[in-house]
Amino acid sequence: MTDREVRRSLEAAVAPFSIEAVFDLLAAWWNDVGEVSPIRRMGFETAVIEIAGNIVEHSRGDAEELRFRLDLVADDETLSATFRDDADPPRLDLSTVGMAGTDDESGRGLALASAGVDEITLRRVGERNVWTLETRRA
Repeated sequence: MTDREVRRSLEAAVAPFSIEAVFDLLAAWWNDVGEVSPIRRMGFETAVIEIAGNIVEHSRGDAEELRFRLDLVADDETLSATFRDDADPPRLDLSTVGMAGTDDESGRGLALASAGVDEITLRRVGERNVWTLETRRA
């Protein structure tokens, strides 16, 4: 890729069926992104899917009206994903996220997301939660 950005966006309901739309968006985006090492691609894609799943599973608020937006951007140096959702603020601190024990049935999603990218942040902007994931292409 040379001096250009590849962007894709999705707006969807905070609902399980929207995870399929995230997979579809990623597939279309990867076709235009260009060369990315398999390990970087797998880590980034895992992180995006895990955050989408986290939003769907743990969002609080009026479930019938909750929405999220996902923006994917690739340039010559980085891959980034930004989720914006209108659910209530999540009750978590990303600095305390760790991998669940081998006997635990859940609790691995955020740890996998964190391991898959170089940086992950969560902040509240107005009435929206903003998750940002970023990783270097190489």
